[in-house]
Amino acid sequence: MPPDRSFFFRNRQDAGRALGAALLPLAASHPLVLALPRGGVPVAFEVARALDADMDLLFVRKIGSPDHEEYGLGAVVDGADPQIVLDEAYIRASGIGADTIQRIVDRQCAEIDRQRHLYAPGRHPVPVTGRVVIVVDDGIATGGTMRAALRALRKNHPARLVLAVPVAPAQSIAALGAECDRIVCLLQPRSFLAVGACYQDFPQVDDAEVMRLVAQARAPH
Repeated sequence: MPPDRSFFFRNRQDAGRALGAALLPLAASHPLVLALPRGGVPVAFEVARALDADMDLLFVRKIGSPDHEEYGLGAVVDGADPQIVLDEAYIRASGIGADTIQRIVDRQCAEIDRQRHLYAPGRHPVPVTGRVVIVVDDGIATGGTMRAALRALRKNHPARLVLAVPVAPAQSIAALGAECDRIVCLLQPRSFLAVGACYQDFPQVDDAEVMRLVAQARAPH
């Protein structure tokens, strides 16, 4: 591909196939591939197919500050044993009460339930305890959401926790190194503008595509 092009992958499927090839040594461990919807699902689908692995969705919802919604107090992370990750130092300094936090958590849990019912109706999250778990997204920018996801998953005691993404800035990868056992990141551009800039075709993934891929991933091989 010409060096002056601003993208490196044709689309999410292309990125997923490349990521799956890099992760092939983990296939023998029968890993669980967890996709962050919606953009991570097409990538994770290709990874799971390459590894002949189980795939599930991992929902992460930010717990925003009551006064500054864009500032994250933490996150709620879905799973067989859902986890809440909180910035305890900020909460103490701001004086936000436990009742307020609980109301925000309840609201985000309800949204996670709505999303799971939409994307995987009647299906419970796959337990991660004792499994080799590979967390997949289509890319990482700052890494805040992924940090919460990895910390929450660690509380559920996977045998090994792997972060796998096609592209991310080097500083984000370095910051996430302590949160998992291994990181596989195919590209770390020196001049990182946005995840989408590293793809030739980067459309929004719609609900129908997520539902189709989830159903296909869970069909008998």
